[in-house]
Amino acid sequence: MGHSSAGRRNVEDAATAAATTATEERAAQLLDDVLPGATLRPDQGAAISALVDGRGRVLVVQRTGWGKSAVYMLATRLLRERGCGPVLLVSPLLALMRDQVAMAARLGVRAVTLNSSNRDDWEEIRDDLRAGLVDLLLVSPERLNNAAFRDELLPGLAGGAGMLVIDEAHCISQWGHDFRPDYSRVRTVLPLLPPGTPVLATTATATQSVVDDIAAQLGVDPLILRGDLDRESLHLGVVHLDHAAERYAWIAAHLPSFAGAGIVYTLTIGEAERLAAFLRSTGVDARAYTGQTDPEERLAIEEALRENRVRVVVATTALGMGYDKPDLAFVVHLGSPSSIVAYYQMVGRAGRAIGRADAVLLPAPDDVAVWRYFESTAFPPRALAERVVTVLEESGRPLGEAAIEALVDIRRSRLSTMLRVLDVEGAVERVQARRGGGWVRTDRAWTYPAERYARVLAAREADAREMLSYALTDRCRMAFLRAALDDPSVGPATRCGRCDRCTGRPYPSAVPVALVAAAERLARDGDIVIEPRRMWPSGLEERRGRIAAQLQAEQGRALCEPHDTGYARLVRAALDDPHAPLDDELVDGLVAMLQRWAWPAGRPVAIVPAPSRRRAPLVDAIADRLSAVGRLPVLRILERLSPDGPRQEEMANSAHLCRSALGAFHVGAPPPQGPLLLVDDLVQSGWTLTVLAAQLREAGAGPVYPLVLQRGADGA
Repeated sequence: MGHSSAGRRNVEDAATAAATTATEERAAQLLDDVLPGATLRPDQGAAISALVDGRGRVLVVQRTGWGKSAVYMLATRLLRERGCGPVLLVSPLLALMRDQVAMAARLGVRAVTLNSSNRDDWEEIRDDLRAGLVDLLLVSPERLNNAAFRDELLPGLAGGAGMLVIDEAHCISQWGHDFRPDYSRVRTVLPLLPPGTPVLATTATATQSVVDDIAAQLGVDPLILRGDLDRESLHLGVVHLDHAAERYAWIAAHLPSFAGAGIVYTLTIGEAERLAAFLRSTGVDARAYTGQTDPEERLAIEEALRENRVRVVVATTALGMGYDKPDLAFVVHLGSPSSIVAYYQMVGRAGRAIGRADAVLLPAPDDVAVWRYFESTAFPPRALAERVVTVLEESGRPLGEAAIEALVDIRRSRLSTMLRVLDVEGAVERVQARRGGGWVRTDRAWTYPAERYARVLAAREADAREMLSYALTDRCRMAFLRAALDDPSVGPATRCGRCDRCTGRPYPSAVPVALVAAAERLARDGDIVIEPRRMWPSGLEERRGRIAAQLQAEQGRALCEPHDTGYARLVRAALDDPHAPLDDELVDGLVAMLQRWAWPAGRPVAIVPAPSRRRAPLVDAIADRLSAVGRLPVLRILERLSPDGPRQEEMANSAHLCRSALGAFHVGAPPPQGPLLLVDDLVQSGWTLTVLAAQLREAGAGPVYPLVLQRGADGA
């Protein structure tokens, strides 16, 4: 009997091996049909066989450019040839989806997407799915949280799925640098899959803790295929420069030495726009690409870069995962990302199909402040999270985000993220419009996961320290990256032989003095406009709807933005020590800006300093110095009524900020009827200036022009 069982096992093993061989041969032939001469990597074949023949769960952790997308495209084609249902692919970015749809077509796979940009096609796509005409459906993780998709389409789709693919799977893990709450919705899809449905998760950026977390979330013991992370084309280096203008000048001076086209990454939207403008002023063909770039323009920039019709794209992380340009020649970072994982992922965009690509980091002293700002929005603070849950619990009906915002002092973007986190944790859920629309409290018990959040934040702080160490390390930079990513094939003596540490040939740090001056001049000569508020915030009972035209402020001006190449350093010093004498260079900058101002509603007849709580000496000094130059009277007619009330920087959303300002000030004496120059230290939300302008106008003043040293807070 035992002999018979062993014989059956041998026959089954032989049949499996034969099927595996046939599957891999078929996959290799399909690949050669699309890319003549291309060969299937051993781990690619193993993954495809495990999915198609074994109907198992597989986690592929391989460097960018390795061919992870080929695995699920080929597996999709083979599964469909065997009569399996359509494959569901969860993918994070539209850019990635567009590339994958094009690749799928070359392999004879009909792929379609359901996303916010093709809403008019949804019904046709649903019909094609029901008719079996779709091989691969790509959806964003956010789509899994859409009530209509989740309740109406997903159950049937998952129930008949031929395979589930989770691309950029590090986004599932709370330990990952790019954790996204909506990605955790993938866990709710797994139980909907019929038994034996293959599942593939892929990523290029995963430490061992992230790998373990993904494997646990897949629910079974998956096949893990993990390769080494060396990128043989990448030449890594770090250049340390003291000031922003020097970093701008370095980029403008050294980009011509890099072959081909590339990307310069910045940490903020404002930085991307400023640097792109500076590069264009020096003759470099540069475009800015951020989360605020129009979707159609984004697509046009991606195509222009892919076809080498633009020299450099200055981008935030909006241009990241999934963008595929095999001959991308360089990636420069103006400022450090907050983790090695994020950095490796971004430099991994370069050099996929060329012999050499340069990856240069220009760290800045302000990087840590920017990291802390973004990290402060990563997880919901306990008091705010509990307040949101309580508000929904007490309402007894669905509430939209505007209604919640009026009751809870939280910025809209942060509220949206918090609600998605609370949704994943089961505390709240979004209901469809026909049921009233909005968010409701669920009947599930929920406790704020303080311990878990603390562990994750501690891990991210460790990531940040590691990124700082990378910039200063004296060891091989590629080995440093690989070790930080827990690459099992890297050892203490590993050297790439290409980076600035291995070769002993650092990237030059010299910058032309003329370019440094040009960077400073461009920032100092460009006027930063403060657009006036036109509407009172929703949820505000004291004032509603549109701000009356006769009460609105005029367009204002700011001397700088945080960390720019012009006056930012001088302004930062003034803000930090408001009792110090006002720097003459700052005064000259303010005077020059006033001289450029066209004064569309007439020249000011007086200067009115805002009653600053923290920096009154600085604001008064600005008013007095401008008064001496322009021979205008200073009218200290604005009074603060609540010196001990809540501070604006402690508030978040417009309703609370505006309400606070409405109750904080008083016009103590009649203002002149002519235009006024309203002076303050900085502007963030704009509600203080809006309220002060409205109160001055109501008291009889003419047009009000706001003037501040800085627009925006450090790190914002």
